[in-house]
Amino acid sequence: MLAVRVHETGGPERLIAEDVPLPEAGPGQVLVRVAATGVNFVEVYQRQGLYPRPTPFTLGGEFAGTVEKLGPGVVGLKPGDRVATAAGTGGYAQYALAAASQVVLLPDSISLELAAALLLQGLTAHYLAVSTFPLKPGDTALVHSAAGGVGLLLTQIAKRKGARVLGTVSTPEKAALAREAGADHVIDYTQTDFAGEVEKLVGKRAVDVVYDGVGQTTFAKGLPLLRPRGTLVLFGQSSGPVVPFDPQLLSRNGSLFLTRPTLGDYTQTREELLSRTEDLFSWLTQGLSVRIDRKFPLSEASAAHGALESRGTTGKLLLIP
Repeated sequence: MLAVRVHETGGPERLIAEDVPLPEAGPGQVLVRVAATGVNFVEVYQRQGLYPRPTPFTLGGEFAGTVEKLGPGVVGLKPGDRVATAAGTGGYAQYALAAASQVVLLPDSISLELAAALLLQGLTAHYLAVSTFPLKPGDTALVHSAAGGVGLLLTQIAKRKGARVLGTVSTPEKAALAREAGADHVIDYTQTDFAGEVEKLVGKRAVDVVYDGVGQTTFAKGLPLLRPRGTLVLFGQSSGPVVPFDPQLLSRNGSLFLTRPTLGDYTQTREELLSRTEDLFSWLTQGLSVRIDRKFPLSEASAAHGALESRGTTGKLLLIP
């Protein structure tokens, strides 16, 4: 089969398409014939070596397709089932493996490409808004990169919860998308200081939660915007890792809460995974919108990574075997 592998960490050019043996489904696993794979920032970090893995390796944890074979001990699934996962192995390939406990069956109404575009970012937006900081009517949330894949979904879910959403973006086109998703106020951080603009809009220390997937360039400015005992949710670092800081900053800014969540910790049980996906699938029927920015052939994975790293994307990037 064709797979994209990393033999040496580094830039996008390190993604090499080559023929490799078909993987074998082990105990509790399923082999999936991949129809579409989501491209995510965690894979950029893995490719760069920031999240070390033994080489060579094949990226890709989020994909959708049809079950090809069942490993020993798998029940409740059969060949031909349409499934998706956000926690698989080797999704940058024509066939990939996933633990049966981490795949979800897809309703007929959801295409395989839509599932691959939704699952990881949708589950992330879900736990951020429903569990990490459970939004309620009247809350004020600052969402960085509001026109990105997570940002667009998070904004929509936050509005479903009755929150007021302030979104940051980098272009007029992205501003239009964030407003379309329901953001009450959109701030172009290339044209104005987002922290000053937030204070103009809602007042000083008036934000209940900051959802920050950007990291290095936004983190320090976000803390003083929070109300006393407000929460900063750092769920990514697209601009680079946050530099070490004195925890007294949290005290001086009003006994703030800081958390660095990961999806795995919010889908620890199958019951939790299914509960979140059931919400997402239901919301799709009620108007939740998933934006697919671009689709790339599997052999052009390096171009997909380049597009993602440019931070010029709006919505999801997919690889199509």
